[in-house]
Amino acid sequence: MKISRRQLLKTVSFSALVIGITPRIAFSAPNALKNIRTGLQPGDKTRLVIEITNRPSYDISYGDKQLIITLSNTNGKSDIKPALASGTLINRITQIQDGTKLKIVANLSGLIDAIEKRQIMVLDPNGDNDYRLVIDFKRGTGVGILANSSSNTAKSTKTTDNNNTNTAKVKQHIIVIDAGHGGKDPGCIGKGGTQEKTIVLSVAKKLKSRLDANGYKTFLTRSNDTYLKLAERAEIAEKKHADLFISLHANANPSRNMKGFSIYTLSEKASDEEAQKLAESENAADKIDVDGFEQFSKDIRIALSALQQHAVAQLSEEYATGCAKSLNRASIDQQPGPAVRHAPFAVLRSTVPGALIELGHLSNKKEEKLLKSDEHQNKLVEAITKSVNSYDFDV
Repeated sequence: MKISRRQLLKTVSFSALVIGITPRIAFSAPNALKNIRTGLQPGDKTRLVIEITNRPSYDISYGDKQLIITLSNTNGKSDIKPALASGTLINRITQIQDGTKLKIVANLSGLIDAIEKRQIMVLDPNGDNDYRLVIDFKRGTGVGILANSSSNTAKSTKTTDNNNTNTAKVKQHIIVIDAGHGGKDPGCIGKGGTQEKTIVLSVAKKLKSRLDANGYKTFLTRSNDTYLKLAERAEIAEKKHADLFISLHANANPSRNMKGFSIYTLSEKASDEEAQKLAESENAADKIDVDGFEQFSKDIRIALSALQQHAVAQLSEEYATGCAKSLNRASIDQQPGPAVRHAPFAVLRSTVPGALIELGHLSNKKEEKLLKSDEHQNKLVEAITKSVNSYDFDV
């Protein structure tokens, strides 16, 4: 099941706070259950909120019309009565203490599909609330659920309802690849005359072919020398219900010695001055025609609820970090400084997790030559493909 992420709000703000799915590590001090409650969310989604004293380490599994959340190193409290809102898919919640683990078992009124990462959030204490594990889901067909599995990383499976067993297919993840610039917007231009729009389109096509061969369903925002507004690029990812958005670019720097890749995720506040300047440069693409830019500013209203912001920001950060490691392992030069940075890139304003990858510097003569070569482009594509393969799309 894919959560509805098509909520267009009257704002363009996007926070990159690192709140969300945390590494599943054990805590030295026991956790304690404080509260359990449910609620209804827009789109007929059921929300389950489990409040605990410390940041949780958890697993999610599924039974026969049951959702089971196992909290490591956590003590239950028998006198806690779950607050169950009417109209949700949860009709009963029980606690089962299993040694140091606490199982929260939610009995459901119908089938649901596997819950994805973006449907799970871990919120820090706020006001009267302690840490909260928040899970959103809605009615489905059971596709994607591994019945009675204790692992929340299960990819495929079968589930049983009314004694009928249905074998589910592995989900084909959708990736949108954005070749930056295009048409009347050439992007940066190397000393040898190499245009950014040409390099990134070539890499994008190679990446699409490689990811298709790896079983993904991929789409290009542009497949030829076409000019697209930044809003249109983000909108393509939304319309395709993408699981990941990768925007490809090439950089330029006043220093001809500067070289190497860098990766960016969305944040309203840039991580450094260089990131801010780069975002301003990339965002200026829409200013090529003033009318288009004015309309773009008006139309960029794709935003997330506060909880969804945190989840998408976390997923984007996870992918970007993994991609940087993959490029490093491939011995591709990294720009000095942090491999992953943050800035308000308009093209990344979306409910789809994503990153903007600067493949290298066309302003560097040697790197310009490298970026033009099929060998180096294939090397970049192979590293990015590995980063996608190692990215955990599922819960």
